[in-house]
Amino acid sequence: MHKSECRKIYKSKRAALSEKEGVDLSIEITNQCLKLPIWEFEHFHIFLPIETQKEVDTTPLITVLQAKEKHIYIPKVKHLELEHFQLDEHTLLRTNKWGIAEPVAGKTIDTSILNIVFIPLLAFDQNGNRVGYGKGFYDRFLRRCKNDVLKVGLSFFEAEEQINADPHDISLDYCVTPKRVYGFNPLD
Repeated sequence: MHKSECRKIYKSKRAALSEKEGVDLSIEITNQCLKLPIWEFEHFHIFLPIETQKEVDTTPLITVLQAKEKHIYIPKVKHLELEHFQLDEHTLLRTNKWGIAEPVAGKTIDTSILNIVFIPLLAFDQNGNRVGYGKGFYDRFLRRCKNDVLKVGLSFFEAEEQINADPHDISLDYCVTPKRVYGFNPLD
């Protein structure tokens, strides 16, 4: 499936979800995340959802990370790149022009410390290819991370059979849905 077609289909699928379905599915995704082999790591990057796009609500997952005393980092868009700020009880958030809550200020970090990156997406396939909104923010960000950073997508929907990937696309190591955890690394 071509990315443009995939974007159209999955934007429509997400738009059809009720608010309650989105909340319930986000909690199920968080519960499935507990099955991931990632909990010995310390440094977790996580996105804050675009509510108008009905993205996976990461609030329950952030609560789990806080309960496990993990270091949590969230992105802020600066030009066409992402900056990364530590999330703590003092972090002030403001919604940007895309409807994403971002830190106003705080302690920025170098991407080399990250162990896990939770990635927003519209769809993914059985090979770990993912489709986002097409701006390339996460591909550029992931290129700056260390080679062994684990890339975890969060999706309301199950995998497509195949999505046509571009040469610059960075694939997932895992994707978590309400029903299961997909692993794409042959070492799993």
